[in-house]
Amino acid sequence: MAKRIISAAIFGYFALFTVLILLLGFRWNVHRKAPEQPIAFSHEVHVGKLNLECLFCHETADKSTFAGVPPVSRCMECHVAVKTESPEIQKLTKYWNDKEPIPWNRVHRIRIRNHVYFSHERHVKAGVDCAQCHGTMAAMAKVRAVSSLKMGWCVSCHEANGAPTDCTICHM
Repeated sequence: MAKRIISAAIFGYFALFTVLILLLGFRWNVHRKAPEQPIAFSHEVHVGKLNLECLFCHETADKSTFAGVPPVSRCMECHVAVKTESPEIQKLTKYWNDKEPIPWNRVHRIRIRNHVYFSHERHVKAGVDCAQCHGTMAAMAKVRAVSSLKMGWCVSCHEANGAPTDCTICHM
């Protein structure tokens, strides 16, 4: 009888562990999925093939807490004459003609509370490569989150790179 109880407990433990791993894997996969965007913009083309720097489009990343998305006018600097017959560029041109921003769907989300401070500017000026947090954009046709950007992940990065880990660096 005791043998059966022990066997059932061991089986139950491993069954629970397996279900937990499957649920975590599912959550991870769903969380890392690239959201649909109003325009099929490819970093693979713009960064990978054309070698555009991150700051060319995300021009406030070295001056602000937010990297921001580029205005439609930045895209139209080239696309007023480049690939104008493309359906995606025609969508872009419509936003331009209608004087509307592109309603991009957020990819990278940091749940910043009132007592937490994060600055892209501080990281860019410290020489942190964008890929360290955002992944290799040159290989992404569709942008997806590659890092959790949660506190533990950030602390691990700070420790690995000799950056300050004092709580007051991020928490006010």
